[in-house]
Amino acid sequence: MKRVYESVQDAIGQTPAVRLQRVTAGLQAHLYAKLEMLNPGGSVKDRIAVRILDDAERSGALQPGGTIVEATSGNTGSGLAMIAALRGYKTLFVMPDKQSEEKRAALRAWGAKVIITPTDVAPEDPRSYYSVAKKLAEETPNAFYANQYHNPSNPAAHYEGTGPEIWDQFDGRVDVFVAGLGTGGTISGIARYLKEKNPAVRIIGVDPVGSLYYDYFQTGQLTEPFSYAIEGIGEDFLPSTMNFDLVDNVVRVNDKEAMQMTRRLAREEGVFAGVSCGATVAGAIKWARAHDTAGLRVVILLPDGGAKYLSKVYSDRWMEEHGFLEPPARLGTVSELLEATGRRDPITAPESMKVAEAIGLLKLHGISQMPVVRDGKIIGLIHEKSLLENALSRGPVERRCGELADHNYCTVSPETEVTVLADLLRKTRVAIVLGANGAITGVLTRIDLIDHIARHGAQG
Repeated sequence: MKRVYESVQDAIGQTPAVRLQRVTAGLQAHLYAKLEMLNPGGSVKDRIAVRILDDAERSGALQPGGTIVEATSGNTGSGLAMIAALRGYKTLFVMPDKQSEEKRAALRAWGAKVIITPTDVAPEDPRSYYSVAKKLAEETPNAFYANQYHNPSNPAAHYEGTGPEIWDQFDGRVDVFVAGLGTGGTISGIARYLKEKNPAVRIIGVDPVGSLYYDYFQTGQLTEPFSYAIEGIGEDFLPSTMNFDLVDNVVRVNDKEAMQMTRRLAREEGVFAGVSCGATVAGAIKWARAHDTAGLRVVILLPDGGAKYLSKVYSDRWMEEHGFLEPPARLGTVSELLEATGRRDPITAPESMKVAEAIGLLKLHGISQMPVVRDGKIIGLIHEKSLLENALSRGPVERRCGELADHNYCTVSPETEVTVLADLLRKTRVAIVLGANGAITGVLTRIDLIDHIARHGAQG
């Protein structure tokens, strides 16, 4: 007998890959999608579920009859619930309220108890799904906290399983690997294996607008995250399972382009995928357009299937209510916007500059904020508000800019689409444009964006 297994967990892995041909029209590179939704639990997270539980049983952290507790956006919970059903464990999952009803229903189908928490709270807030899950694990008798965000079994599953599988599947001919950035376990584990086999393999992460990963990768600073509709990728804190030393670049995508690409995958490629898949493909295509080479082989990991998103991305009504059905605006790139402003050599303040000097610099140039730098790299933003608060509290003018700098900004590259910039500036006050080697090449505010849109409207 062939491909007949003793249990459903033995069917995990060895997922197929297909070449994307219609959504990639015009590219010389060959983009292949690895279909992880064909795992028995419906996602790539089946792989880590088995490894996490195997390791927990070996270490004694998970005892017979125990309860598995986890904070999940849905897919890890599904994998854990599926294996728990086989092995006789109870499951208790905590999910943020932005996750689809289908995900909640799937977990309950496996017998799990599901608790819903608010999305728009900080990770350390006692109401966050991380905090609630940790508390439940502490209070539940005979509980095991899977803790995918800090569990080394997460990346290990991909280093020992998914990475070798991809290498073998493509006969060692992988030029670029692209994955969405969630817990970081998938991209970190696979990247480690692929780079050991061939250090020239480029690893590209895809991050939603609103997540902190892109800015952290570019600056090493943790900026302020904000909410977004894409499910399954992006974070508002830095998990220890994320290893940026293995990532070569990060591409940012917004909700609309992710949603629209998800629907295109189904209608043009026949791939019924989840929203994070659409986001990852959209990011991969952005990267490929900027680095297009004949025959370049790009492998894209698609984490899950579309069945859990029927009430959202595949619902015309939901898409229309959220403005995602409208065609994307053609507003050019940040580079074009900067060119139109005519500004050169943005004003910055070294972290050692005294507050009194900073005030004089703002007045001299007629600006309301400026980046604070250390060795030419941004570490924060100083603006009128922080200077006013310092003055009102009678803070000493001898204070240094580095002491007052905050992280209420975002970063973009010259190639960033203005539509993505617009999404960012809805939530943050200032966008810092970073060029080669993290050098600051521009500072953009909402009024710059308004002027740009008005110019485009006049030209139209």
